[in-house]
Amino acid sequence: MTVAQLPPFHLAIPVHDIDAARHFYGEVLGFGHGRSAERWTDWNVEGHQVVTHQVDNHINAVAGTNPVDGHDVPVPHFGLVLGVDRFQELAQRLAAAGTDFVIEPYVRFAGEPGEQWTMFFLDPSGNALEFKAFRDLGQLFAV
Repeated sequence: MTVAQLPPFHLAIPVHDIDAARHFYGEVLGFGHGRSAERWTDWNVEGHQVVTHQVDNHINAVAGTNPVDGHDVPVPHFGLVLGVDRFQELAQRLAAAGTDFVIEPYVRFAGEPGEQWTMFFLDPSGNALEFKAFRDLGQLFAV
């Protein structure tokens, strides 16, 4: 199965404030929403289903960090591999919204196998997100 043939994934994440999550995922990130109820919302994250569930007493989801290419990467995190143009568009959208990046958009592993654009930031509930882009998607699993 090639990358283009992969089925969409489903991920459910906890949030402490569903209204703040709706603003962040809908207005700041610009993702479309699907079904929802008082305490959850389905999001169309570039064709994948991410569901934000309000969880009482939810605390910051980042357990720690791991050093990668001179930066402290928050763990756990989730995100997507985008095209370079879409990555740049999203980075500009986040910057315009005043996003406090954990790791500012930059080229990781420059000139090495797996060279990629990457950025990390937190949602209002402390869930870490990474979006990345490869000029050559064939480098996704390069060693």
